[in-house]
Amino acid sequence: MEKENKHFYRQMLAIAIPVSLQSLLTSFLNTLDTIMISSLGDASIAGVGLANQVFFLFTLICFGIHTGSAVLFSQYWGIKNTHKVQEVNQMSLILSTVVSVVFMLLGVLFPYEILHIFTKDPLVIQSGGDYLRVAALSYVFTAWSFAMTNALRTTGSPKVPLIATICSFVTNAVFNYVFIFGKFGAPALGVVGAAVATLIARVVEVSVLFGVVFSYSGPIRLPIGRYWHHISKGLWMNYWITTYPVIINETFWALGQVFYNAAYAMVGTQATAAIQVAVAVQNLSFILVRGIGSSCSIMLGNRVGRNEVEQAQKEAKRFVTISLVLGVVIGGIQSLTPHWTLLMFAHLSPEVFLIGQQLLQIMGVIFVFKTLNSIILVGILRGGGDTQYGMKLEMACVWLIGVPLALLAAAVWHFPVQLVVICAGAEELCKAFIGLRRVFSGKWIHRLVEA
Repeated sequence: MEKENKHFYRQMLAIAIPVSLQSLLTSFLNTLDTIMISSLGDASIAGVGLANQVFFLFTLICFGIHTGSAVLFSQYWGIKNTHKVQEVNQMSLILSTVVSVVFMLLGVLFPYEILHIFTKDPLVIQSGGDYLRVAALSYVFTAWSFAMTNALRTTGSPKVPLIATICSFVTNAVFNYVFIFGKFGAPALGVVGAAVATLIARVVEVSVLFGVVFSYSGPIRLPIGRYWHHISKGLWMNYWITTYPVIINETFWALGQVFYNAAYAMVGTQATAAIQVAVAVQNLSFILVRGIGSSCSIMLGNRVGRNEVEQAQKEAKRFVTISLVLGVVIGGIQSLTPHWTLLMFAHLSPEVFLIGQQLLQIMGVIFVFKTLNSIILVGILRGGGDTQYGMKLEMACVWLIGVPLALLAAAVWHFPVQLVVICAGAEELCKAFIGLRRVFSGKWIHRLVEA
């Protein structure tokens, strides 16, 4: 038993640590962006935060495509079917490229109209629209980066995406400094400079990923022309049946978050700025959860692919326990130390600083349920191929509980933003209760591949 436990934790950490480090760099970079932009004023923070809701929606759709693909990746890789792994990777790249082009065109052609959906403040619309028009050019590179990162992680190479993210991190930080503030002879572009830095960093990240893939002999290496070759209708159908619930899940969950941000924007510009800062801090808190969730999905997918049902159920319950411990510890720290974490944002107005403290205290409690739900939905249910149930659970809790309560709280009841956040967080409590019942029932295990 002790040897089995050591193997479990060794395997979990081998995936979780590189993924967590990558998430740490990504989250810290987003926080660094917010810190640098905060020196430009509340309207700039709010504008870029709202503009990034488009990016957020886009990345969540891509996340749906790639985590849906990971269900098949992990099960095919569990039985070492390299040819099917390659074909799943091709389909993932094709689908995410189409989505990225659509979002890029919307962001480039209609940036100010999109910002007008969220706010009527002309300064916020101007800042956000200027940022979005340039940042949208990075979306295709982002889609490719996500696709290759997912494929490499799921087939046992989580360190490669970490290296690519380190390169992206350094590039983004340097060019943020150069273009936001006009250093080394460059023009001071403000929020546009942050968008330019993001575009350059994404190009660097994709170059590293494809450079490694085409130079090694791993399972997803293909000649460039093969990435677009004909794939059988049967495999497309199997891929779509597995991934469409995840894509719909992530898309409508992301739309729900957009509606939450619209509700926060109804409270005012300071509330919107405080939310962006609090979310940036919470994203840093969530890094280890992302790593454990990736480990969970891959490890359980491998088990289910090999038809090791009893072991999969046992490991799923262990992941639930791990998620609860993580949630309580990290959420507790977040709730107890908001005054320390917000010191990173030196240029916040006193009003935004105070609201941010209160939001972090509230969000720390919600974090416990958020962590549990992430492991259940993204790790256990998807790893076991139970994507349709996960979709129904997510959509019901977001759209029947969270979004209506948040909009009522902001638009009808005129609650302060702190209470709006509590109303939005009601979805997490409901989701955790139903999700736990599904995990312990064992009905989440669906073998989707044949040896």
